[in-house]
Amino acid sequence: MGKKKIVIVAAVIVLVIAAAGGGAWYLLGSGKVGAGNGDKVYVEQVSSLMNGGSGAQNRYSGVVEPQKSWDVNKDGEKTVKEVFVKEGDTVEVGTPLFSYDTDEIQDQIATAKLELEGIDNEISDYYNQIETLKSERAAASEDMKFQYTTEIQSVETSIKQSQYNKESKGVEIARMEESLNNATVTSEIAGIIKSISENGSDPYTGEELPYMTVLAVGDYRVKGTINEQNIYAVSPETPVIIRSRIDETQTWAGKITEVDTQNQIQNNNNYYDGGGGETASKYPFYIELDSVDGLILGQHVLIEMDEGQTETKEGVWLYESYIVKEGDTGGYVWAEDNRKRLEKRSVELGEYDAELGMYQIISGVTEDDYIAFPMEALYEGVPAVRDASEVDYESPMYSEEGGMQDGGDTSETDILPEGGDMQEDGMLPEGEGMQDGNMLPEGEGMQDGNMLPEGGELPESGDIESQDAGDGLETEPEVAE
Repeated sequence: MGKKKIVIVAAVIVLVIAAAGGGAWYLLGSGKVGAGNGDKVYVEQVSSLMNGGSGAQNRYSGVVEPQKSWDVNKDGEKTVKEVFVKEGDTVEVGTPLFSYDTDEIQDQIATAKLELEGIDNEISDYYNQIETLKSERAAASEDMKFQYTTEIQSVETSIKQSQYNKESKGVEIARMEESLNNATVTSEIAGIIKSISENGSDPYTGEELPYMTVLAVGDYRVKGTINEQNIYAVSPETPVIIRSRIDETQTWAGKITEVDTQNQIQNNNNYYDGGGGETASKYPFYIELDSVDGLILGQHVLIEMDEGQTETKEGVWLYESYIVKEGDTGGYVWAEDNRKRLEKRSVELGEYDAELGMYQIISGVTEDDYIAFPMEALYEGVPAVRDASEVDYESPMYSEEGGMQDGGDTSETDILPEGGDMQEDGMLPEGEGMQDGNMLPEGEGMQDGNMLPEGGELPESGDIESQDAGDGLETEPEVAE
């Protein structure tokens, strides 16, 4: 046997032995089939990405509220005796809300009336004094008349002061009697009791609060919240989409009517910037809805700018962030194959929606396929999971190196191409063999460690020298020494 033939046959035998002993790491791409290394990648169905959006739009929190509300302030000088409603109750115009304690008011009225009676007696005494002084002045000498006149003028001044006190006391009594008649506070609007504040202030911020707030029944609006860093992203007349937090496919359309930068929201939910520990200020903005059907007063919702993301598109569309482009009309996505493993799946691109950042997919994936968000460390064969909680983000693929670590385990199912079966005698897919480190065409294989031509057999002696160059082994011309 020539030296070159011996070298080739020996190399083939080594490769086959390596495959049998787990050397498929070499054959299938540097061992990036790591079933035992903990790598898993979360995949999402294409249809859900199309319908639910990619999350690329900024979203703001909001709450459904009425166009009008009524704040009921409590008289600080009175004591609430009884409350007739609770939060969430529906009230009509004239519904009793709460009543004041009237015992104290009644006592105050009685005392004030006694004081008023005393003032009347005081004024009457002053008039009697004037009459007496006038009589005495008439009988007095000319030298004494001036003194009597001065005394009479002083008493007249006292009468005017008493009359003023009488009028003031009368107003005070009238006010208390009106308060007594209005001891029961009734609702001025039809609506729902939103809140009742016993303390009159927010226990966390100290902000002064009304005793009760009644939300009017009628047309709703949405009150959104935005922080100072994003405040310029919203402006009046901007169309928006309102999404239910429970079912994101349920939406309402509207437009921003007001951005209130003059009234900062006071609460302790402002986030910290992580730098100097300062909080970001938040401000309200308001949305007028095209329809309120299905909305509930007080319902919490999500707000996003309307960029056409709810428009129905024909065919399959994907956000460009999920596509690794190759040329103008092609690229690939990381898709789940039929073994629940990740593979590069070529896609043909069609139209491009610049506003949404989406490509039409002409071929390559369907709405029923599952794909992963591209990462630099992804590799073919990594297990794909549809439950994000199954992903171990401390696995090698998510390490700082961003790739497979040396020594990754291999899985028996990953050694062979899809559909290949291990043969008990050859450790190779059915009908396949090795030649010069490459898979042989179907029908060629090894027998007793030697290369066979298609359908060929070794002679009984097993002497490979008896085979010529046309039997599946290449010979090189001898080089002259």
